Amino acid sequence: MRTKNLFKSVLFLRIVLLFGLFIILLIGGFTYQHISNLTDSTKIVISTYDVNVELEHINSYLSDAESGHRKYTLTKDALYLVPYIDARENINNSILKLKKLTIENAIQQKNLAVLNNLIDKLFTNFSKTDVLVKNDEINTESFKSRLFEEKIILDSIRRQVKEITDLENKLLDDRQKDYQSDLRFTPLFFYLILLVTLVIIIIAFSKINTNLIKIKAQNDQLLIFKESTNQSEIIGKHGNWVWHIDSNIFTYSDNLYRLLGEEPQSFEANFDNFLKFVHPEDVDRLSKELDNMIEVEELPFVSYRIVQKDGTIKHLKAYAKAFYSTDGQKRLLGITSNITDEIENFLELEERNLELERNNKELSAFNYAASHDLQEPLRKIQTFVSRLEEKEADKFSDSGHQYLERIKSASARMRALIDDLLQFSRTNKPDKEFVIADLNELFENAKQDVAITILEKKAQIKSDNLPKAKVIAFQMQQLFLNLLSNSLKYSKKETYPVINMNYSKVKATDEPHLLKATKDQYHKITFTDNGIGFDQKYAEKIFDLFNRLHNKQEYSGTGIGLSICKKIIENHKGFIFAKGEINAGSVFTIYLPFS
Repeated sequence: MRTKNLFKSVLFLRIVLLFGLFIILLIGGFTYQHISNLTDSTKIVISTYDVNVELEHINSYLSDAESGHRKYTLTKDALYLVPYIDARENINNSILKLKKLTIENAIQQKNLAVLNNLIDKLFTNFSKTDVLVKNDEINTESFKSRLFEEKIILDSIRRQVKEITDLENKLLDDRQKDYQSDLRFTPLFFYLILLVTLVIIIIAFSKINTNLIKIKAQNDQLLIFKESTNQSEIIGKHGNWVWHIDSNIFTYSDNLYRLLGEEPQSFEANFDNFLKFVHPEDVDRLSKELDNMIEVEELPFVSYRIVQKDGTIKHLKAYAKAFYSTDGQKRLLGITSNITDEIENFLELEERNLELERNNKELSAFNYAASHDLQEPLRKIQTFVSRLEEKEADKFSDSGHQYLERIKSASARMRALIDDLLQFSRTNKPDKEFVIADLNELFENAKQDVAITILEKKAQIKSDNLPKAKVIAFQMQQLFLNLLSNSLKYSKKETYPVINMNYSKVKATDEPHLLKATKDQYHKITFTDNGIGFDQKYAEKIFDLFNRLHNKQEYSGTGIGLSICKKIIENHKGFIFAKGEINAGSVFTIYLPFS
């Protein structure tokens, strides 16, 4: 009886009420914790998404800066520096956003500091390269070194961006694992919530309202991202399209319509309507590619032309690849880019290269013809001077004899200059025949040409055994002759000349000089002498045409010999370097491609 009364008593009701309230509070606490975990997971997903978006922006800005800088290097057109200048400010803004997004992650903050430092180095290198471009020093080793350093820095930046992205994704994966663990208790939560329907409705309404606010915020972000994508398509001159394979429905982005010269969504997106804009000469080829795309569900890179309604012809390039959506539907996602500017720039550059090649040939022909034409009056001058010496010498005063000697000396220098110019012109002639030749034989022939000088100066010449190589024979003999003559001419007055020629076969990767090598292996030939040497700061200048480090009273010469050597090596796709020390001698190192 007492038990029944207890069930009906107010105390029991109070106990039940308090117990029910306790259960409700307990369930509410668990529910709140579960929802908080979901909220944290959502925040991490958004944060990771924002970090990845900003990293993609940085990659895009760097690509714009690199592209603009390279085009400026090729054309010196300051217009190409606009994206390069804008990229610096945009990158700084993205770095600031990334620092705010990862402010609670010390490791990411350090990674961002490293990334920022690499980007600063890259733009510093760009600035130094610009100085070389403005000074027309693009063919110098310094310019090549800057380009190589630019590549290294860009590779480091890409690795650093990947490291930041991987770490961010790892943090997201860890959080997702915790989130999956929490989800195991979801059925229990829902069961308990069903027991207190009223409370669940109130809580659900509250959370739905909160989530709606968050969804609205996320939708706003998606709208911003969509608009950003549209602007990116306009700036990047490309458009996207999707083929829903199962339903055979196409969707074109707004900018794809603009590429065709039409207003967005002005006609139905399908193959037939698109082909109406394709250039008549490209329709069949593109149709075959599209037919093949339907079969293999992939479109490799294909270029074609389109004709807009106003008659303007544009060059486009397209690519597409299939993917499966989360609902299992198969789609083909494609991108079409406007490459008209690239095509026109390439054609313009090609035309300029052809014009430059024509100019070089004309200049070479003029140089060769002019040198020949100069020989005739010079021969007459030397002939008449010789007759004056034979028949009229006794009639000259001392001053007359002095003037006559000066005329002879000047005409001899003129003869040497014309001969060297003719030799230099021969190295520029297009009819260069490569043959398998014994370099030892060519070297011996060169020694015979200066045999008298070797005997007069009592020079010692030592050489390694040289291989056979595919070369322009007469040019290689001229190379050996010029290097021998150079060493003999600039020998010390009271010291017998000692000339050593060493040979070895080397790998390009083992030689620090061969940063721009196009072959794996090279013949390495080294000329070493004990002559007067030269200051190392002139190591590149001595190969310039008509350049002399000494006046004509000290040493005879025209300043063309080493220029001929460099041109011969360039004709063989090789390299030549000089190293000197005053009063210690010179070293000339030659690299010829090994085949």
